[in-house]
Amino acid sequence: MLEDGPAALDREYLHGLAAKQQKLLDQLDAALVRIKNGTYGICRVTGNLIQKERLLAVPHTTLSIQAKQNLQAA
Repeated sequence: MLEDGPAALDREYLHGLAAKQQKLLDQLDAALVRIKNGTYGICRVTGNLIQKERLLAVPHTTLSIQAKQNLQAA
């Protein structure tokens, strides 16, 4: 029974990693859709263009720095 503990922790850890990877893939797929429909790089809150530097750092982002900061402050 005690031997199952580490294996269960390993499975839980791997499941968490897989979930994070899947979330990133989903976000990148959504970014590709935005590229195709011409809305990539436009903030979904302000409607303004997202800075190029931010898109290079976080290519799947949908928020400008200002919008993200405002949401975090709220």
